[in-house]
Amino acid sequence: MRTATLGPVERAEALAKMAERELDMLVVGAGVVGAGTALDAATRGLSTGLVEARDWASGTSSRSSKLIHGGLRYLEMLDFALVREALKERGLLLERLAPHLVKPVPFLYPLQHKGWERLYAGSGVALYDAMSVSSGHGRGLPVHRHLSRRQALRVAPCLKKDALVGALQYYDAQMDDARYVATLVRTAASYGAHVATRARVIGFLREGERVVGARVQDVESGGEYEIRAKQVVNATGVWTDDTQALIGERGQFHVRASKGIHLVVPKDRIHSTTGLILRTEKSVLFVIPWGRHWIVGTTDTDWDLDKAHPAASSADIDYLLEHVNSVLAVPLTRDDVQGVYAGLRPLLAGESDATSKLSREHTVAHPVPGLVVVAGGKYTTYRVMAKDAVDEAVHALDQRVAACVTENVPLVGAEGYGALWNARARTAARTGLHVVRVEHLLNRYGSLIEELLTLIADDPKLGEPLGGAEDYLRAEVVYAASHEGARHLDDVLTRRTRISIETFDRGTRCARECAELMAPVLGWDKEHIEKEIEHYEKRVEAERESQRQPDDLTADAARLGAPDIVPI
Repeated sequence: MRTATLGPVERAEALAKMAERELDMLVVGAGVVGAGTALDAATRGLSTGLVEARDWASGTSSRSSKLIHGGLRYLEMLDFALVREALKERGLLLERLAPHLVKPVPFLYPLQHKGWERLYAGSGVALYDAMSVSSGHGRGLPVHRHLSRRQALRVAPCLKKDALVGALQYYDAQMDDARYVATLVRTAASYGAHVATRARVIGFLREGERVVGARVQDVESGGEYEIRAKQVVNATGVWTDDTQALIGERGQFHVRASKGIHLVVPKDRIHSTTGLILRTEKSVLFVIPWGRHWIVGTTDTDWDLDKAHPAASSADIDYLLEHVNSVLAVPLTRDDVQGVYAGLRPLLAGESDATSKLSREHTVAHPVPGLVVVAGGKYTTYRVMAKDAVDEAVHALDQRVAACVTENVPLVGAEGYGALWNARARTAARTGLHVVRVEHLLNRYGSLIEELLTLIADDPKLGEPLGGAEDYLRAEVVYAASHEGARHLDDVLTRRTRISIETFDRGTRCARECAELMAPVLGWDKEHIEKEIEHYEKRVEAERESQRQPDDLTADAARLGAPDIVPI
């Protein structure tokens, strides 16, 4: 299988090919579900197109808690089927599909009551582990263990002594959500899917009642394409209702948005060797290891304002700081916060007024002939959602279509990752890179590391770290534009890397260096470079301003002060 390159030439070719002849399936929306649906369809032998109005994972799928988990709290709701399904998917991702991207992560659950709480919580975690093993894909993670208060404080010295009487430690998994989606898209393209970002659906093609394709606008050039398809899949997440409105159909269900915000703080601000999971009055709070940082989140509040750029208010930030500080011996302050990001969960409405109690299970519907809608769900079970969406679509195809095979289709970079990891010291010696740099590249690109090493061999300066964002190499910026579909500075600083949330300056210090690295690949002149930098700086300032506002309405107004699209 040839690994697909997603550069500017390939994007133009993909749009032209989608418009050339009728596809079997057109997928609208390239979050994790849309990307997964394109991969599922392509690996069944269907001619497949995938269009995304902005960038891969630019909505919900780049703004999650970065966890691949079974949903421990759903056990408390007695939703055993959802937990069992998610645990199986977690195991598949860890062991077979994406071992280079999905990694185990430990969590400590502090106990605050003697006796009954240990029995209650311990039974739940024991069942969680048992269900994981029984799925056939859970043997790679350590089982949970019970800790005394002294043992707990040894692994998490950051905790107040009076904040716990003991603890449980268990394991889940994590990934870089945006990188995962970009890798998923490249995998779909490697199996023949035509994929394009900055390609917005502005209308559907109809023959009578039937949907037979979509009108797609190239947001970069302003051109329009008519893309015909036997089946169209609406996988637009929190935009589901907006997309349905293009055909005058609200659909058979309503998708409601719940906002969750996260704080990113430096590793040295919280002294712990394990992540933390804490109960709040509304939901749960995670403190998640994230490289040289911690992610603290999340909130869970209704959101009906701008979907493209949900804003974190000052009240949101205070809420998280207050709750995490209730257990920390050395409290966090606003000055400790390096990054803030807000995302929207697509929840199926109508079951509960409280967003934290709305279903995370997904629904697939066929509201009109030729159009399938998939919505709801959670990141971990994206592959099941994609399978169900394609299964629904192929019922209406006048041809025999193979069953889903994605359970056995590793993502690009997974094949050979284990062997390369074992040989990382030799790779470091061969290339002159420090072994820590090689590990960093392996855990972001897997066996595709050789493509980056080739760039560095051709231009040794690309092997140097970015100024102001030393965790990343200059080669990664070039590679993002040449191979991963990055079209703008924001794509690189926010999603191909996570510089926008991992540095106190939010990426403004390295913005010029990155833009100049991208320019030769994307054909930018000096004027365009300046536009990209100015656009990014305005975005950062608008986000900072929104985070100083007291509530959602004022935060949303401040965030909308920056333009959405880089001017041509």
